[in-house]
Amino acid sequence: MGYNVTVTEDAENELNNYIQYLLFEKKSEQAAGSLLDDFEETVRVLSDVVGSLKLCENPRLKEQGYKRMNFLRHRYFMLFRLERNDAVVDAIFHELQDYENKIV
Repeated sequence: MGYNVTVTEDAENELNNYIQYLLFEKKSEQAAGSLLDDFEETVRVLSDVVGSLKLCENPRLKEQGYKRMNFLRHRYFMLFRLERNDAVVDAIFHELQDYENKIV
């Protein structure tokens, strides 16, 4: 069953910050475009695999019902929760970030 995927404004802002960094700090349009393409493809895949993903292992995130979906080709991931038939993406992080203390 396909879920609707909703990306919150906060998550969109985080993605935009990563893209801006790649564009203006790293000066790589190719990297920014690749990250955006990967995000869009990951969202499409998320729609189909939501039910098969387990809750986060961090107790606080688990208690809030968060699951994690890694980007398909980059070292980023989304934290999302389920609301009926919607997967709500609340945050996007790079793998090296201390995300567990930021989302709670």
